[in-house]
Amino acid sequence: MPAPKNTVRRSLLVASAVLLSTALTAPVALAAPKPSTTPSATPPATMSTVGGARLGQPGTQVNLAGGVPVLPKGLSARSWIVADAESGEVLAAHNAHWRLAPASTLKMLFADTLLPKWPRTTEHKVQVSDLAGVGAGSSMVGIKEEETYTVHDLWLGVFLRSGNDAVHVLSAMNGGVENTVDEMNEHAEELQALDTYVVSPDGYDAERQVSSAYDLTLIARSGLQKKDFREYASTVRAKFPGGTKKNKKGKKVRGSFEIQNTNRLLSGDSDVPVYQGIAGVKNGNTTNAGATFTGVAEQGGKVLLVTVMNPQKDESNEVYKETARLFDWGFKAAGKVEPVGELVPPRSAARAGARPGPSASPSEAGEAGGAAAGSKPVASAPTGGGTDGMGIALGIAGGLLVLLAGGAYLVSRRWPLPDLVRRRSRP
Repeated sequence: MPAPKNTVRRSLLVASAVLLSTALTAPVALAAPKPSTTPSATPPATMSTVGGARLGQPGTQVNLAGGVPVLPKGLSARSWIVADAESGEVLAAHNAHWRLAPASTLKMLFADTLLPKWPRTTEHKVQVSDLAGVGAGSSMVGIKEEETYTVHDLWLGVFLRSGNDAVHVLSAMNGGVENTVDEMNEHAEELQALDTYVVSPDGYDAERQVSSAYDLTLIARSGLQKKDFREYASTVRAKFPGGTKKNKKGKKVRGSFEIQNTNRLLSGDSDVPVYQGIAGVKNGNTTNAGATFTGVAEQGGKVLLVTVMNPQKDESNEVYKETARLFDWGFKAAGKVEPVGELVPPRSAARAGARPGPSASPSEAGEAGGAAAGSKPVASAPTGGGTDGMGIALGIAGGLLVLLAGGAYLVSRRWPLPDLVRRRSRP
């Protein structure tokens, strides 16, 4: 039986670095070769075995036994995965390592790579060159040239509206698109997301650009260790700066407009209710990728990650409907089903012999230029900038790696979730 919510379900583990390193570095053999020119039309007979041999096999992988609920019927996605966010156990998967076009779910890697670089109060005046190269028909948040935005504004644009314009402005701040792509590919390798190859930082369709359900889940798990990532991923709506205009008195004023998260399990839609316990993460949709989505949710003290790529059913919001059904199955199966693999730790954590714990943002740790003035814990909403939060997915409560005397490590694998499903009252 799952432990009740808000109780300690995992005790602190003290083990030697050598033993942990040996245990955590095992499942990295036989990674698939470099990405082909285009994603394959059918799942390859041999795929990456990162995370376990069964995850490299085509088709559905699950250990059904007595007491384990059957998988939902009618799943049409080309690839999907259900994993325990805390332990990293993969409960079930379908073509987990099939390299497919990722669409805007790739923005999770973009955010995980760039979020630590600037405090949220950093300001940037947008130049015409910043928006060069934004693909035709891209999703936009509505950034205006020659206007100044904070980094906080830009990340809201990335997470809520999947704004490719916001991605390109942040990339320009990071030395350009080419440099950003290089850093994203390097970070993917560090995370052992070896199915992933980045060409465009916003996930816009590009030749050779691929990822997999396994990798997107791995990337989401890494991003969710970051306070700011958790905040932005769980924000339902926010105020975004508009353009500067002259009022009737001739004075320049700058208005704002509301943006809402396009993640339908978070914000809801006519045929998709808000999913109980949902807290992000990112959706996408392009011609090559179809609909893609990675979500994190908590129920009954369990935290699950689900990724669904390219459902073949041509129905409204099908990617969210299939995700919700996989979440439902996962919460029923957790603690009963034998896992078929695991989400591996980053290479640096594997070498150190520890799994990653929640990390501080620049505004917390005073990195990249110091803490933001007046910053508040993300568990208290709303935050500055007009954000209407719905509670933060994975609140920080310790769990950072601590080096102890004698070469042993203290590791907390629990992600405390006191505010995950808190709902703000709505009119």
